[in-house]
Amino acid sequence: MTAKIAMVTGAGTGVGRAVAVALAKAGYSLVLAGRRPEPLEQVKGEINAIGAQALAVPTDVSKRESILALFATVKSSFGRLDVLFNNAGIGAPPVPLEDLPYETWMNVVQTNLTGMFLCTQEAIRIMKDQSPRGGRIINNGSISAHTPRPYSVAYTSTKHAITGLTKSTSLDTRKYDICVSQIDIGNAATPLTDRMVQGEGVLQPDGRKMIEPRMDADSVGAAVVYIAGLPLDTTVLFMTVMANTMPFVGRG
Repeated sequence: MTAKIAMVTGAGTGVGRAVAVALAKAGYSLVLAGRRPEPLEQVKGEINAIGAQALAVPTDVSKRESILALFATVKSSFGRLDVLFNNAGIGAPPVPLEDLPYETWMNVVQTNLTGMFLCTQEAIRIMKDQSPRGGRIINNGSISAHTPRPYSVAYTSTKHAITGLTKSTSLDTRKYDICVSQIDIGNAATPLTDRMVQGEGVLQPDGRKMIEPRMDADSVGAAVVYIAGLPLDTTVLFMTVMANTMPFVGRG
């Protein structure tokens, strides 16, 4: 049986890398997208060592032409796409809302929201016309799709918007046998969350700082593999995967 094809954006490090490796171990061939070629090649090497196929495609999801080139490469190389993990995203410096530069706001929106929309759009175009038809689109929503951290207006706004994107895409693509999910991740242990366990930790809503618990990023990989492996008559619309004792339930 030919391996199914999965694409992971932001695949060079952190959650993206963990998910890509988990999907490879589950038997998928991988398309690895990310801005920096060197980390992509490292992940490609890990996947090849497992015995799976991987294609590294340097991509900047804040640029439409880069996304179009990515999906053209997928189509010419594999002819189909079974799973898209929309993971690439950025944050902004933690400053008061009124001090956030317009350019920073726009960069976060372009990367986190518009980039995910464009990747979704291109994935649909492939999935609805391929045979067998359909596939899965899994969006990285984040805990911030529900509850903000202090001084995170750009990141939080885009992650709330991803919830709307997930729901609309799920509704509009049912007829094509495409299932759409959102996985909301809390405190996966990656370089991006190292600040949570360094020094005094991170700012809390009451003005204190505290060290926050983290979970292994491989747990996110396992969750994505579970969603991806379901039959296309079944969907997981939303899933929260988080460090059990992190301050999310009751945050405020």
